Amino acid sequence: MIDPNLVKKLREKTNAGMMDCKRALTEAGGDFEKAEAILRTKGIASADKKSSRAAKEGIIASYIHMQGRVGVLIEVNCETDFVAKNDIFREFVKDITLQIAAAHPLIVTRDQVDPSIVEAERSIYRAQVKDKPTAIVDKIVDGKLDKFYGTICLMEQAFIKDPNLTIKEYVSSKITELGENIIIRRFARYMVGEEIAETCSPSKDSCSIN
Repeated sequence: MIDPNLVKKLREKTNAGMMDCKRALTEAGGDFEKAEAILRTKGIASADKKSSRAAKEGIIASYIHMQGRVGVLIEVNCETDFVAKNDIFREFVKDITLQIAAAHPLIVTRDQVDPSIVEAERSIYRAQVKDKPTAIVDKIVDGKLDKFYGTICLMEQAFIKDPNLTIKEYVSSKITELGENIIIRRFARYMVGEEIAETCSPSKDSCSIN
């Protein structure tokens, strides 16, 4: 029998339904971490199904940090005005602005990185491992590129409030909780005295200039 307190704890951490939490714990044999992973996987799958739906409502939000030295401006979209006014959605958007202010991503997703920048990084990584066996060079280079993306791409960063989650997984959890597609459309992060530089392909409309 699954401990009701464990079900409640899993519900509070994942925002999944009580029955979903109970089923996940049963499937995991009472292992809390395994149950959380099961819910996370199912949540991402559910969110992926909604990702093709139009999201034309939402809000533009701002956040000012360090007594006016850092500022963030962001557009986050959802499907309906009802969700756009929802406290859960607005708290989520606030969390994302805090993430951007603290972790300094440059773009939303990896497909927005200028291909020439990716190739330059790839060349550097290949030069670093040129003495390694040919069979493992590509795997090492790909691993280094993933770390590069994890630094500059918002969706691939670890969530500052829960490093066990990526921002993509956090977004997916809110899509599941709210029942609507959610898209982080674009953002800009400003810091007093920071050099202005383009960080992604100008063909993308959701790039940031920092």
